[in-house]
Amino acid sequence: MLNIDNFIKRLEILLNYYNISASVFADRLGVQRSSLSHLLSGRNKPSLDFILKIVETFPEVDLYWLLDGKGSFPKKEGDENAVTKPLIQPEPVVAPTAPEPIPASSPAPVFAPSPAPVFNVEPELFFEEEKPPVQPNKPDLFSAPESPQKEPAAEEKIIQKEDNKITLNNAGEIERIVVFYKNGVFKNYNPG
Repeated sequence: MLNIDNFIKRLEILLNYYNISASVFADRLGVQRSSLSHLLSGRNKPSLDFILKIVETFPEVDLYWLLDGKGSFPKKEGDENAVTKPLIQPEPVVAPTAPEPIPASSPAPVFAPSPAPVFNVEPELFFEEEKPPVQPNKPDLFSAPESPQKEPAAEEKIIQKEDNKITLNNAGEIERIVVFYKNGVFKNYNPG
């Protein structure tokens, strides 16, 4: 596991060694300045891409020293921890050879076409199912009810607004009145 505090100290050693600011360091690596700032403040952890960019851009930096603090900085010639050769050796590239020509006297090979694959597919999977038409007699969730207006019962409250006056008809007995003021204060009145 990478110790972020020690990693930040090693980054600061790099900045001092090359005598560059964090913004110049970020520009040389090709990363955003804010990402380096977040890394140096301990807010973010370094990504593998970021670490590899440091090692590629600054060849004197030993990968093991940068990650674990093992080894030395700048990298020494005989350092056993230094990564000097790639871990995977590339294989030599072999040029492709031309195919052998077929003699004219031999019959040409006949390739039988492969039969087309047969799929047992149900057609209803590809076609939309026909939906029955919406019947006008059934109520819709988004339409207004078609029931006739009924007369309000004696128990129902009817509120009429006329010039900021509210009249309650057939409201019954008043339990309490609450008045709210614009400054956030309210008063509670209990009649009776």
